[in-house]
Amino acid sequence: MTTTANLTRAEAAERSDRLTVRDYRVELDLGGARDLGRDTFGSTTTVRFTASAPATFLDFLGEVRSVVVNGREVDPAACYDGARITLDGLAAENEVTVVGEAAYSRSGEGLHRFVDPADGETYLYTQYEPADSRRVMAVFEQPDLKAPFTFAVVAPAGWRVLSNQPATGSEDRGDGTVRTAFAPTPPVSSYLTAVVAGRYHRVDGRWSGALADGGTLDVELGVLCRASLAEHLDAEEILTVTRQGLDFFHEHFGTPYPWGKYDQVFVPEYNLGAMENPGCVTFTESYVFRSAATRAQHQGRANTILHEMAHMWFGDLVTPRWWDDLWLKESFADYMGAHASVAATEFTGAWVSFANRRKAWAYTQDQLPTTHPVVADIPDLEAAKQNFDGITYAKGAAVLKQLVAYVGTDAFFAGARRYFAEHAYGSTTLPDLLAALEATSGRELGEWSRLWLQTAGTPTLRAELVAAGDRIGSLSVHQSGTDPRTGQTVVRPHRLAVGLYDLTEADGAAALTRTHRFEVELTGESAPVPGAAGLPRPALVLVNDDDLTYGKLRLDADSLATVREHLGDLREPLARSLVWAALWNATRDALLPAADYLGLVLRHGPAETDSAVLGGLTLNASTAVELYAPPALRDELRLRLGQGSFGHLRDAEPGSDAQLVWARSLARVAATTPAAAPRLRGLLSGSEAVPGLPLDPELRWSLWQALAALGAASLDELDEELARDRTADGATQHLAAVTSFPDADVKAASWDTLMTPGALSNDHVDATLTGFTQPWHRELTAPFTERYFDALRQIWERHSIEIASRLVRRLYPGHQDAVAGRAPQDDPVVLRTTAWLEENADAPAALRRLVIEARDQLLRSLRAQEAARP
Repeated sequence: MTTTANLTRAEAAERSDRLTVRDYRVELDLGGARDLGRDTFGSTTTVRFTASAPATFLDFLGEVRSVVVNGREVDPAACYDGARITLDGLAAENEVTVVGEAAYSRSGEGLHRFVDPADGETYLYTQYEPADSRRVMAVFEQPDLKAPFTFAVVAPAGWRVLSNQPATGSEDRGDGTVRTAFAPTPPVSSYLTAVVAGRYHRVDGRWSGALADGGTLDVELGVLCRASLAEHLDAEEILTVTRQGLDFFHEHFGTPYPWGKYDQVFVPEYNLGAMENPGCVTFTESYVFRSAATRAQHQGRANTILHEMAHMWFGDLVTPRWWDDLWLKESFADYMGAHASVAATEFTGAWVSFANRRKAWAYTQDQLPTTHPVVADIPDLEAAKQNFDGITYAKGAAVLKQLVAYVGTDAFFAGARRYFAEHAYGSTTLPDLLAALEATSGRELGEWSRLWLQTAGTPTLRAELVAAGDRIGSLSVHQSGTDPRTGQTVVRPHRLAVGLYDLTEADGAAALTRTHRFEVELTGESAPVPGAAGLPRPALVLVNDDDLTYGKLRLDADSLATVREHLGDLREPLARSLVWAALWNATRDALLPAADYLGLVLRHGPAETDSAVLGGLTLNASTAVELYAPPALRDELRLRLGQGSFGHLRDAEPGSDAQLVWARSLARVAATTPAAAPRLRGLLSGSEAVPGLPLDPELRWSLWQALAALGAASLDELDEELARDRTADGATQHLAAVTSFPDADVKAASWDTLMTPGALSNDHVDATLTGFTQPWHRELTAPFTERYFDALRQIWERHSIEIASRLVRRLYPGHQDAVAGRAPQDDPVVLRTTAWLEENADAPAALRRLVIEARDQLLRSLRAQEAARP
């Protein structure tokens, strides 16, 4: 099916060459939003622009009622194709007004409408990135056509209505609605505009910063959430982090905060962690902790707050010209989230979790056949949607950390200040940033950029130690790397540290501590470690100590033997995090058996002090058992993980983060372990008492979902639990539980519902997918394999790209078992996937990318199973 909705880079560049947008005036009529029988709302857009060509087009996804071009009425049927409004007969100066109806969303794209089951209140919010503002208003939907936006919103009386700028006035219309007008924004891309409306609970705050002229910048702060979540909103912690972040960025970025006010709104059924709408940032309300939350969860929220705040400059003030340079905002914000957490807040361990969790996402993505450079080739909007990935975020941030080590922190921030000063309210590409950084650092960055930002693939780093008795004869660092797209060897410049660790005694216990640290400039395939020769032979050599660069670490044989026995004795959290990351990469690469990885987690996990890392270890252990363990060992390993999780849960300090992490691990593995059912029931009833363990809604639902997946819970029991938790999240978790029953009819009904566009909201799609794809149900889901491949193109055509992507990824039959004597590439699902790709060479590139990635993940799991076969 051909559609003009998928704007191409070439079309955007041509339109940009022909237009300069003066401003937009947008009026939205949300007065009937409470009436769920009304699927649409009124949208009127007036845009003024100059044109150097007689024709162009506006983007809009909705129903067009009228189009007026420079006072001339145009027949919508003649100019609108369902995605584009063609504008002909343009003058040098133009004014176009489009009146239309736009649809409320249930997928989190455009204007999302949510009804709170707790109190019946209706809540609205917009989410546009990369190209969904056209679902709400008629716009030139591309990031470089920036302009001021002036919004006016009609909404039910009593509602809070927010946008990017403060309200300038309101008018009671006498019909139960109020019209609120907002101040015009500075020039901004359309995808960064925002409207939020509903009976949101609000907590106010204020921040002030000194200006260079001796004045003071005062910024009003707001923290908002649904009324039914107000009791759980820890607004003071959020405001504290917000003020700390504004202090830091105000000092280091040079340009004062440019957007007037700063509201942060926690919204329901959100597709993202957060979105950087200037002056009106939206967050997933999973950051409003209604159940017990670990320090890692608080740290993660702080990181996201600072990530979005960094976007007020990187992304909002200065915006990438096209989505090829998405990294210009996301990589920087990801880096800044961790950097500012460490520099400005109590969450000084942010780089520890980054090294173990965030970079794991990058390593996974960067080893897929669809990997791409940090500076990507994005030919169209569908490709842009898929590139909000581990390369753009986590690898980009890791590469920036290496850049900071390469040029120096002071030069980096000086370059950022220069960049903002030169390009404020404009759009940029890679050379613009490099020019600013070269000017402040004195380094030529062209070759650095080519190797780090314009090639793909993960470097592998290892040490080579030649012993001279009990001393080091020589020590060197080696790298290898290949760009998977070209097959070419890539040798990148690394400024890194090498740590030597030995076993000592501290406080009467063994300790693995760093005795020496060396800085190394690795510009070729190898480099000596200066000063290491002649030192005592260490127990552990840790390449990339302090995590300054990006690359998979391979431990040498002696170091691996040391960490097998003494990983829990490694006292430095960041070093420990790096070793855990090396072990996980080795497991995924079929170099370390899944059973060995599980054993290491169960043995040394209790010594882990960072709950983010511990949570990642237990999640990895589950993945290792389900995907990378040989089928003959899987049930035994499931039992080991379940028993080990319960043992560590019982032994952990009451009320501690570790206790909660092990409890969540137990619930996860119990869904595949029938023998665990009595223990789960005991925890729920209280007969299996664990002092300090909070049996709050989140943990209770995870236990019930495990019981449902085992067929050890009844529908009546799940309904009773829902009666205890009449909340939006309770309804979502109940759906995940009732769709988890090991029943063929339940699977069939879930499949049919998932295939029906609009049948479920985005959160309920996820819940149903969770139930359908329970790993213990492989035999029940096997009959859907052929239906999956038959449905792929229809899924892509009938569903929004957000929902379609989730269905394609999560319904893929990736839980397959290696069979002795059969090569992984000959697995039936692998063969069926390859056949589909060959038969559907003309399928949308974004769809093919998802299928290629799923096949590669399956091949990886089969190779690991085969390598670890007993």
